[in-house]
Amino acid sequence: MLDNADFQVVSPVFRNGHAIPSQYTCKGHNVNPPLNILNVPPQAQSLALIMHDPDGISGDYLHWLMWDIPPVTESISVNDVPVGAIQGANGSGKAGYMGPCPPKGSGAHRYKFHFYALDSPMNLASGASRKELEAGHIIDQYTLVGTFSADS
Repeated sequence: MLDNADFQVVSPVFRNGHAIPSQYTCKGHNVNPPLNILNVPPQAQSLALIMHDPDGISGDYLHWLMWDIPPVTESISVNDVPVGAIQGANGSGKAGYMGPCPPKGSGAHRYKFHFYALDSPMNLASGASRKELEAGHIIDQYTLVGTFSADS
C-alpha cells in the first residue's frame, strides 16, 4: 500500500487532528460532516471509507462504512451519500453514519476517517463487514482525524 501525500481528504468544518463540531455528533444533528476528496489517483476505480473510534470504551468502534464511491466524487455533502455508493452497518448494526458519542468522563476520542482508493469496485452487498471491505485492493489511502469529547 502506498501513502501518497497528494491523495487527501479535508473537511471545511474541522482541521486534521482538531475537534469535530458538535452538530455532527450525538450532541447535535448526528449527520456526517462535509468532506472534500482531493487528487484521487487516476487508476482508482472506486473509493471506500471507514470511520471509526479507536478509543472506544469497549474497543475500536465503527461509526461509518461506505464503499463503491465513484472515483470522480469530489465531495460528500452534509447528511448525504454519493450516488452509487453503498453504506454498510456501523457499530449499532444500522447502515449509515453514526456521529461521535463518547461517554461523559472518557475524555477526547479520536475519530479516524480512512479513505481508500481501490483498483476495482467492491461489489459487496449492503451490510458487508469492515473486514470484507478492508480486503479490497488498495492503491492509495489517506486518513483524516477529528476529535470529540462529551465533556466539552
